[in-house]
Amino acid sequence: MLYTHSFSCLAVPALFACQAWAQQTFTIAGGQVYTPGIVIWNAPQPGTPLGGETLHVSLDVTANGKLNLPPYVPESPTQIHNITMFLYSRDTGLNLTVNNGSAEIPGSERLIMSQQPGSTVKHINWPWPECLVGDGQPRGADDRRGTYNISIRQNFRLNGQEHYTIFDVPISVTNRIEGGGRLRPSCESLNNPLLSESEVNARTANDVGILFAPGDATQVQFIPSKDKDKDLPDNGLGPPRRSGAQGLGSGTVIGWAGWALWTAWVGVILSLVL
Repeated sequence: MLYTHSFSCLAVPALFACQAWAQQTFTIAGGQVYTPGIVIWNAPQPGTPLGGETLHVSLDVTANGKLNLPPYVPESPTQIHNITMFLYSRDTGLNLTVNNGSAEIPGSERLIMSQQPGSTVKHINWPWPECLVGDGQPRGADDRRGTYNISIRQNFRLNGQEHYTIFDVPISVTNRIEGGGRLRPSCESLNNPLLSESEVNARTANDVGILFAPGDATQVQFIPSKDKDKDLPDNGLGPPRRSGAQGLGSGTVIGWAGWALWTAWVGVILSLVL
């Protein structure tokens, strides 16, 4: 089922931003967004308007049960070395550290892979920095709110081959973020130089392609831990894929481009009717 309220494309002022985002294609099935890596993105969905106390991101770090959780056997042919995450905007020029994958800094999330031990899903709750406090669309050239990308960088080994991939999910910082008296990190303390698209060269970095979506035959080779992974099969396939009974729904792979444009026009029609 399509929950249209989750997408900023339904807001008429955001229509043109939605059309720009629609140029990027996503592989989505059962509410999960598949990436060029082991991580599967659960939330937020592409195009979601965000705000509140924190930026919340949900990641499955086992390819839906195909890989064991750390600690990994050092010689295992498949393992995640680290995951880093940034929030950046080419409109504002900000490139903020959400998690740098190696150490804690003020305002950043603790190491992703060490969170919630024993859980295949990691929840990142990052406090919005002070420069994003506000409500609604950006007002003026100096306003830092607006269109952003959550960028996840995966450094991993898959079946003996080393990879570093880059995956961006567009969102909008347009919902209300409270200020007044709350301790929020400064944007300056989290900001990094913003590289150009040619310097990042995501296309080359992502040559591995989208992995583990329904229909993908990729098998995961790994050496199980003697105790922790005794119940997983030796071929690394893990349990069956998630189904509607597990609360994730079911569905087929869809392109975000068509979905975004369709929901945008539905939003325009609804706004005129209501």
